[in-house]
Amino acid sequence: MKHVIVRYKVKPDRAAENEQLVRAVYAELHQTKPTGLRYATFRLDDGVSFVHLASNDTEKGPSPLSEEQAFKRFQENIADRCEESPVVTEIREIGSYRFLEE
Repeated sequence: MKHVIVRYKVKPDRAAENEQLVRAVYAELHQTKPTGLRYATFRLDDGVSFVHLASNDTEKGPSPLSEEQAFKRFQENIADRCEESPVVTEIREIGSYRFLEE
């Protein structure tokens, strides 16, 4: 299983727009239900920092998330929305307890 964390900070006047784009991704995910994908997004208490956690059953190849149209729209102008660009880090799980389950 592959785990990735993405963190970034958006411009204060773009935080609501970013959150709407994120919510659109979840709406599409609920419709398409891609196999093997677990995904969670958090808005931190500073109001402008976001953290995305994604897990994929396969170690290699693209995430099913990259095929979602709403995710492609989310990615299109992310650099324009950001104060601090996204940092993508692959993480290795030590343990978890129902963290990414619904």
